[in-house]
Amino acid sequence: MIAKTYLDRVIAPSLLAADFSKVGEETSRAINAGADWLHLDVMDGHFVDNISFGPAMVQTIHESNDIFLDVHLMISRPDHYLPRFIAAGSDLITVHVEADHDVAETLERIREAGCQAGLALNPATPFSDVVPFLDKIDLLLCMTVVPGFGGQPFMEDQMEKVSEAAAYRKEHNLNYHIEVDGGISAETAAIAAKAGANVMVAGSTTFGKKDMAAAVTAIREA
Repeated sequence: MIAKTYLDRVIAPSLLAADFSKVGEETSRAINAGADWLHLDVMDGHFVDNISFGPAMVQTIHESNDIFLDVHLMISRPDHYLPRFIAAGSDLITVHVEADHDVAETLERIREAGCQAGLALNPATPFSDVVPFLDKIDLLLCMTVVPGFGGQPFMEDQMEKVSEAAAYRKEHNLNYHIEVDGGISAETAAIAAKAGANVMVAGSTTFGKKDMAAAVTAIREA
């Protein structure tokens, strides 16, 4: 289910914007709307000032639906909790370069477990901080909002990092996906795609729409 190359446009609705009282149905709605992945934001109340859900939610979705699970760990110790998210059925696990862990070792453990490995950086973090790890990842997530809460406006100044990531990938013959998360709509997806992003995480502009299929198509074709 994962896109074969970074040339593929991938739409990943964020479960954070779904109706939690019917998670299974909401996941099915995303699948039927044409979503490629489901983006799961895990927040611990320490790394970011919000708490969402843990590995039990990932496992519930994994066991109830067949969709690629893009799990984003916004937690202080991703290395400590990693085995639980692997066992829960994550397909891709993204950790933050700013978190308290040995980044290279964590990425290696993710891949050794048979999962795709992602690395994220916050808006305040320079692109140079992730450069040492770009040959160890399958996806680079450039946050386009300050992480922690949904519904924030898109930070267009983060497109400079997206462009840097795309240029570095080409120069070093790498093949990681470039993902953007925060304030993504059809309009901002077009801006992100022009800069070099191919994976679009969208919450309120997908789950928040009555016609989710139309919303997914609009972002895909932007």
